[in-house]
Amino acid sequence: MSQKPHLSFWQIWNMSFGFLGIQFGFALQGGFMSRIFQTLGADKDSLPLLWIAAPLTGLLVQPVIGYLSDRTWHPWLGRRRPYFLIGAVLSSIALFFVPYSPTLWVAVGFLWILDASINISMEPFRALVADKLSEQQRSYGFVLQTLIIGIGTWVASNLPWLVNQLGVSNQAAPGVVPPSVKLAFAIGAAVFLVSILVTVVTTREDPPAVWPEPVDTSEKASLPAEILHNIVHMPRQMLNLGFVQFFSWLAFFSMWSLSTPALTEHVFKAPAPDPAAFDVTVPAQAQAFALANGAYQSAADLVGSYTGYYGLSSMLVALLLSLYASRHVINRRRVHFVSLMLGGIGFLSMMWVPEPAWLIGSFALVGVAWASILSMPYALLSSSVDPRKMGISMGIFNMFIVIPQIVASTLLGPALRLLFDNQSIYALVISGLSLVLAALLLVRVEEPKAQVHA
Repeated sequence: MSQKPHLSFWQIWNMSFGFLGIQFGFALQGGFMSRIFQTLGADKDSLPLLWIAAPLTGLLVQPVIGYLSDRTWHPWLGRRRPYFLIGAVLSSIALFFVPYSPTLWVAVGFLWILDASINISMEPFRALVADKLSEQQRSYGFVLQTLIIGIGTWVASNLPWLVNQLGVSNQAAPGVVPPSVKLAFAIGAAVFLVSILVTVVTTREDPPAVWPEPVDTSEKASLPAEILHNIVHMPRQMLNLGFVQFFSWLAFFSMWSLSTPALTEHVFKAPAPDPAAFDVTVPAQAQAFALANGAYQSAADLVGSYTGYYGLSSMLVALLLSLYASRHVINRRRVHFVSLMLGGIGFLSMMWVPEPAWLIGSFALVGVAWASILSMPYALLSSSVDPRKMGISMGIFNMFIVIPQIVASTLLGPALRLLFDNQSIYALVISGLSLVLAALLLVRVEEPKAQVHA
């Protein structure tokens, strides 16, 4: 059994650089799709259900892409990179056109296409890190990947605000997405494609023949049967981590789908105006709508900007962890517990912030959890997974990401309406409690035996 070679910082950086574009796509989607939906006339309590396209596509796409990438070998592009490239092209097209949606249901359709395309690129990236790095370097690799994700989250979340500061308008007629959002999505589309190309061009994949145990691409089991078999026989470590992931991603999906209405209403006191409540043919009502819509769009810009601080925070946390992990062994379970608890406190604090600027601190705490969620579970899992099935295993593990999103999509809106008088801020309270519960569930997760540091 051959030892995987020790990779340099720049080799791991280039291998992970495509995640910058993937996170541009996710941050723009997570930070501004609800804003687009509301601009096109969606009620706030329908927003989680409109988001159901995203987790449904992930549930279907990720195990399939993992299965296929385990059995793919292209003489130029290797095993995982063909999927990076296909997903990047489709994602860039969807990102560019989604803010031009003429109706709500067109926007929902674009979200479906966008999320499926991002998943085609994203799922093999997790497997690539495990493919190329030895057990001693995996924590370092996943943390460095998280650093790049943090950079992407912070920059992309601030794009609409930034282009507005450069003179691009953040206001438009009723039912029209502002030019600042359109330009931000166009920039995101370009960054997505270019960053993926950097990884495709600079990273080499080893053919199956040089793996410790060659992959048998001649297996006759059907795709559904193979996926079902691996789900039924998943390692106990994966199942226990799955419960942690469930509540972790329930928290973040609640934030992505409802942070804009929650914070524009509760903190900024500038809710989205209902176009149907105004007769824009009457000058006074047209002016009233313009004032209300202007206040909402400006507040939504700031919500996006403040949300970006969780990306900045995660970037700094990942940088510190990467410096430590490059020289020492990390207790991954302990790091994850503390990080989730801090994130839970961050979400809960949003209910009581005295003024908007305090949201920076709240989102900074959320970013600590985000940095850990993107790295520690995969580092905890990878040593318990058959290296011949890394792609499909990571795809199945990611089902614990999309299932809670489906649950939130269907139940969060009714829960807020029936239990909390339709006050969206309670979605963020649910996020905080979910992260605290996820931290407590780590008691069932084993810390892999310490390895000699990289």
